[in-house]
Amino acid sequence: MCGIVGYIGSKQAYPILMEGLKRLEYRGYDSSGIALQQDHDGRLLVVKAKGRISALEAIMKGQCTTSTLGIAHTRWATHGAPNDVNAHPHTDMSGKLAVVHNGIIENWSALRQLLEQEGVKFKSDTDTEVLAHLFARYYTGDLEKAVQAGLREVRGAYGIAVIHADQPDVLVAARNGSPLIIGVGTEEYIVASDASAIIEHTKQVIYLEDREMATLRRSGLHTSTIDAVPTHRAVQTVEWSLEQIEKKNYEHFMLKEIMEQPESLADTMRGRMDVEAGEVILGGLSDATKQLTHARRVVLTACGTAWHAGLVGEYLFEDLARIPTEVDYASEFRYRNPIIDEGTIVIAISQSGETADTLAAVREARLKGALVLGIVNVVGSSIARGTDAGVYLHCGPEIGVASTKAFSSQLEVLIMMAMYLGRRKHLAPYQAREIIKGLQQVPEQVRHVLKLNKKIQDVAEKYKDCPNWLYLGRGYNYPVALEGALKLKEISYVHAEGLPAAEMKHGPIALITEGMPVVFLANRGLQYEKVLSNMEEVRSRGGHIIAIATEGDNSLRRLAKHVLHVPDVPEPFQPILNVVPLQLLAYHVAVLRGCAVDKPRNLAKSVTVE
Repeated sequence: MCGIVGYIGSKQAYPILMEGLKRLEYRGYDSSGIALQQDHDGRLLVVKAKGRISALEAIMKGQCTTSTLGIAHTRWATHGAPNDVNAHPHTDMSGKLAVVHNGIIENWSALRQLLEQEGVKFKSDTDTEVLAHLFARYYTGDLEKAVQAGLREVRGAYGIAVIHADQPDVLVAARNGSPLIIGVGTEEYIVASDASAIIEHTKQVIYLEDREMATLRRSGLHTSTIDAVPTHRAVQTVEWSLEQIEKKNYEHFMLKEIMEQPESLADTMRGRMDVEAGEVILGGLSDATKQLTHARRVVLTACGTAWHAGLVGEYLFEDLARIPTEVDYASEFRYRNPIIDEGTIVIAISQSGETADTLAAVREARLKGALVLGIVNVVGSSIARGTDAGVYLHCGPEIGVASTKAFSSQLEVLIMMAMYLGRRKHLAPYQAREIIKGLQQVPEQVRHVLKLNKKIQDVAEKYKDCPNWLYLGRGYNYPVALEGALKLKEISYVHAEGLPAAEMKHGPIALITEGMPVVFLANRGLQYEKVLSNMEEVRSRGGHIIAIATEGDNSLRRLAKHVLHVPDVPEPFQPILNVVPLQLLAYHVAVLRGCAVDKPRNLAKSVTVE
């Protein structure tokens, strides 16, 4: 969600901050703002604007922007409407202290009442303004100590950057439950909520832990807890390149990332499979192999698209590893007092590795004694650091808010993890070899599916104005139906429902009207004949069927208005291939409806608050 950028060094801060904000646009926002130290008069220049960053840039024209210290922010409204006043940065009453904040301060109301009783006048409706006044309350010339004292009174999630006009050589940053990264340059530092705002300038970064803060000066930095206990954070290297987060010749990041899936899938499995030995090599799980071998139960926990990947994982772990498996919404997991007994493995799935609900589920599972594994894409993310072991996706940065290539790589990793467990339980080497050989062909098969792009665009043209859609599948493809419907909802704002095909007749069949688009995952497999029966039910009620079918299966043409053929693969691999045309279908419907594909309304790429 909201984006933070801060800079202290020898260069002009303004262009670095503005470029950083633009790199963070994909996270979702409704307003933006900037605070710069004005060296000529010892004050802060604070400018805020509702809407896109371009509105902020327009106001900044003609302003003095030579400062080498500043902070900036893109806000996604929580407390208070999206407007100029509620936009960040927020300042204290003197206008000398400015703060930008990601997260939610849970006890902000009580703190506000206390400060108002002391004479503080508030301008905004936000929880963040409380921080500015709270830090000012403790400020006696040392910004670091003031922030430490203020944060000790705060409950909630925060990633913050703070500057003060009287200390032009200090930038203080802190985090608790909301990600914050420090880019380390030569006598300069960049604070950001996401590495994409940093990598143009440096790949050397420090990841702050919860309840930890950093005090940055041009001459160096030091870190400590908010209780003033010194800490040490090693400098790490970001793997991504600037080229990877550029759109290249694509109109949208989403389309670029859909089209990158043959490469991202190949990258995800690279170096991780030994065909001859029939072995999957997952170095991130090596220290946990003994516990995995004795696993009695698997719990997969995630949110949104990652939860759909977990549903596929349930089938995979039960089919390939023969381990009882269940899937939990991470947002529900910690609140229902889950039963974690001996031999339970909890696997958390998150593209960003910063999803607040999933991170909370990780902490609850570890508290209850489970072995907790992570499947994440971002190296050094909170979930990666907070789990016992895990597997990185290595699919490259995903900028589009609607997840595409991360989802297919999550499916691929789940296949590999299920095989990893299966080989230690019951899978023979020859069985594993066949699965590995099939998996190695998937990237090229996805490349083949992508050739359907123009045909899918034509289908989207026919149904773009339909207000309701159904997506139906069985077995492995039931979660794919959910994911296809979610993609349409996310970026085109069209109502869509994903269902197990067999459940349609238990109520939802009443929704079907003449001409209503109904997408079926109808590949050949164990439940193929049952799916055909469901298609007959829809067709007889006037629904227009869009079918994803196995290559060579032409029998569906009598039932479906449109048939999109994908390669014939074993059922565990079908979700990876089948989701690609559904991603493209959602993309083209959204484009044809004039929607902001990469920045859908009300959505954020990384949901870092509960």
